[in-house]
Amino acid sequence: MRKYQILLTCLLLGIGAKSQNADSSRHYFMLGKTEMDGKRYLTASKHFEKAISFEPNNSEIILQSAYVYLEMRKLNMALEGFKKVHNLQPENTEAIEQLTNLYYNFRQFEKAIEMAKKCKTCDNVARIIGMSQYRLENFPEAESQLKAALEANGNDAEVAYTLGRNFLDMDEYKKAIPYYERAVIIDPTKSLWMYELGLIYYNEYDYKSAVIMFDKAASAGYVQSNDFKENFGFAALYAGQIDKGEELILDVLKKKPGNTDLLRSLAELMYKNKRYDQSLGYCQKLMEKNPNDGEALYQAGLNFIKKGEKDKGQQMCDKAIEMNPSLANLRKKKEMIF
Repeated sequence: MRKYQILLTCLLLGIGAKSQNADSSRHYFMLGKTEMDGKRYLTASKHFEKAISFEPNNSEIILQSAYVYLEMRKLNMALEGFKKVHNLQPENTEAIEQLTNLYYNFRQFEKAIEMAKKCKTCDNVARIIGMSQYRLENFPEAESQLKAALEANGNDAEVAYTLGRNFLDMDEYKKAIPYYERAVIIDPTKSLWMYELGLIYYNEYDYKSAVIMFDKAASAGYVQSNDFKENFGFAALYAGQIDKGEELILDVLKKKPGNTDLLRSLAELMYKNKRYDQSLGYCQKLMEKNPNDGEALYQAGLNFIKKGEKDKGQQMCDKAIEMNPSLANLRKKKEMIF
C-alpha cells in the first residue's frame, strides 16, 4: 500500500512541476511578446530564451524566438529556431516559408529547392527554385522556373538578368539578348549588366548596339578599365565610329606602349577604312619597335599601293615576303579582293 502511495505522490509532484513550468513559460512568453511588439528585440529574446528553458519543445515560443533573431539579423540562430519548429511541426507553413528564404540566402540551394516545393504560402516559389537551379548550374530546369517567375512579376530585374545569364551559360547568345535588354530597362543602374549586354552584342557582330550599351555602362558608373576601353574601342571602330574608336585604343596604348597587337589592329582597320596615312603611321611605329616586322612592312606597302604609289608599294610588299615568306599567301588573298 505504501508503495502505491509513493508512486501517486511522485505522479502528483510531476504533474505539479509540469504545470508550474507551463505557467512560468507562459509568463516569460507574454513578456517577450510585449517587448517584441515594442521592437525591443534584445530584451524580447532573453524572455523567450527563459520561456524555452521551461518548455524546450513549445513550438509557438520557439517560432516567435526565431522571428526575433530574424529581426536582430542573427540569421544563424533564426535558422536553427525555424528548423526546430519544422522538426516539431513538419506542416508548419511559417517555418517552411522562412526556411525557404533563409536556405536561399545562405546559398544552401538544394535545401532551398526542397523547402520551396513544400511551401504553400510562398509567392516566390518559382523564383527561389529558378535562381537556385541556376546557381547549381541546372540550366534547363532553371529556364522553366525563371520564365514562370518573370511571368508572375514582369518587373523583377534580377530574374530577367539571371534568365539572360542562364541562356548565356547554355551558349545561346541570341536568346539571352531580350532578357538582358529587359533587365537593363527595368533597372538602369546596373552598369555591369549593360557591359555584359554590350559584350554579347559585340560577339553577335552588332557593333552599333554594342557601342550604345558600352556608352550607357560608362555613364552608369562602370569602371573604365583597359579591357573595357579596348572592347569599347574596337566596337566603335567596327561600327564605323573611327575617331572615337581610335581615341579609346590610343588611351589603352598609353598604358601599354609595348602592345604591338593593338598597333597592328589599328594599322589594319585604318587601311580597311581607307585612312591610308593613319595606317602608315601605325606601320611606322611597328617597324620602329621591330625593323624586321614583315607584316608591318607588307601593310605599309598595301597602303602605298592604295595611295597610287604602286611601284613603291609593290617593292615594299616583295621585300616583306623575303623577310617572311608566309606573307605570299596573304598577297594572293589581297589581290583576289582587289
